[in-house]
Parts: sequence; structure tokens; C-alpha cells
Amino acid sequence: MRAGAIAVYPMYRGVASLVGMEAIRFEGDRPRHEIDALVGAWDEFDFFFIHVKKTDSYGEDGDFDAKVHEIEAVDAEIPRILELGPGALIVTGDHSTPAVLRSHSWHPVPTLLWSPHAMPDAARGFGERACAGGQLGLCHATTLIPQAMAHAGRLKRYGA
Repeated sequence: MRAGAIAVYPMYRGVASLVGMEAIRFEGDRPRHEIDALVGAWDEFDFFFIHVKKTDSYGEDGDFDAKVHEIEAVDAEIPRILELGPGALIVTGDHSTPAVLRSHSWHPVPTLLWSPHAMPDAARGFGERACAGGQLGLCHATTLIPQAMAHAGRLKRYGA
């Protein structure tokens, strides 16, 4: 599987490279710039990792309004991603960074797994409480990639 990494923050490009992903170069530091890079590289890769750093750094700064603004900027890009026709899409975080704590925390992170083959659930929002009550519930992060690959039809069937 050929994987591309799109990230503003150098550490995430470096870690992605260490695990075999190709860091995709682009200009800008906003979510729309990252999705522009995704659109431009769409046909070259099987999998993309996109990291938006400012949702974390605004939490560390205690700037709730800026964090909300950044999350809304990511939300605004979701239709552009879906227009590309992905087999699956995961939206989540690597950790929680509540602005009130100004630090990383132990709280679960909201996780969305979208696919044309996913069964709808009762979750009507994207936040900690809504996602905990969704079909994924509280799940371990190690299950996300296999779940996404299954939903995208990328796993081989055995036996049947």
C-alpha cells in the first residue's frame, strides 16, 4: 500500500517518513491547503494521513475559540474529501487537548469512520459524548486501520 502524509508540522512528516509514508510537500498552513495537496496527489497513493496541528496547539494555548475555528475549518473541507470518492475516511485525533486544561489529557478522542458501506448509527454530532454512543463506541486505536480497510473493501476474504 502506498501511503502519503500531509502535515504542516515537521515532526509528523518525519514520523510518517519513518513508517514508510511519503511526505507530500505543499504551500500554506491551513486545512484547505492540506486538502489542496490531497486533491493534487489523490491518484498517486492508496492511503493518506493528514495531520492538522493547530487544533492541538490552540488547545495547549487555552484558546478555545481558535480551536473551534480550526475544527470548523477542517469540517468545511470534508465535502471536498468525499468528492474524491474515498473507500473510507477516518476523522479523529492522536490525543485530547482540552483548552481548559492547556495540555494533552487522558480523555477519549471523538472518532468518525465513514464509508459508503458503513451502517448508520444514532450519533447526531461529532464530539466526545456523541461518538462514545455511536457504533464504534469507545474503541482502541489499533482497530481503526483494519476497520477502515474492511469498509473500503481492501481486505482479502479467506475461506468463503
